[in-house]
Amino acid sequence: MTVTSERIPRSSKHVLTEDIIHREVTPDKVLTRRLLTKTGIVPRWAERLFPTNVAHSAFVLEDSVVDLKHKTLTTLTWNINHARFMVVREWCVYGIHPENKNWTQIKREAWISSNLYGFSLAIQECGLASFKSSITKTMKGFEYVLARMQGDAPIKTLRETAREATEKAKETALAATEKAKDMASKAGSQKKQHYV
Repeated sequence: MTVTSERIPRSSKHVLTEDIIHREVTPDKVLTRRLLTKTGIVPRWAERLFPTNVAHSAFVLEDSVVDLKHKTLTTLTWNINHARFMVVREWCVYGIHPENKNWTQIKREAWISSNLYGFSLAIQECGLASFKSSITKTMKGFEYVLARMQGDAPIKTLRETAREATEKAKETALAATEKAKDMASKAGSQKKQHYV
């Protein structure tokens, strides 16, 4: 149960607020819905689509089920703002590894979609690149929390790992932004040709 609420290290700066909206305890499960406010990374080319006060934050709902009988934690998270621009859904199942009961096995799936006409593919590509780079930080944070819970000192400090991941994320985001601009430019020129 501790890992459920401690998956994100307290020193994490990308989670601004964390509120439990609902919690239900049954004999074999704990169901929770949380509202998280996170810092959002909106590409520069998309910043003009949002008011300044919402361009850099995202509201995320997370449903989680702790199954005490099967010893699993299942989460489903999705953004509730910027949904016209892009929706990111992530489903994770944390459980005991079948080969070693001292290991945690994680199955993770994500869906990124956009319905913004003419730009949906570019937005999805940019979202996917951002998601991939953030997973590195997410996993390092989770490993840090597990190590702290077990009394182990992590090899690298969380700050060092975050700095490295941030540099890699910047590189990935820059490449994705360039690709998105290129795809948007091609989509714009195809649209003009279609109507000529």
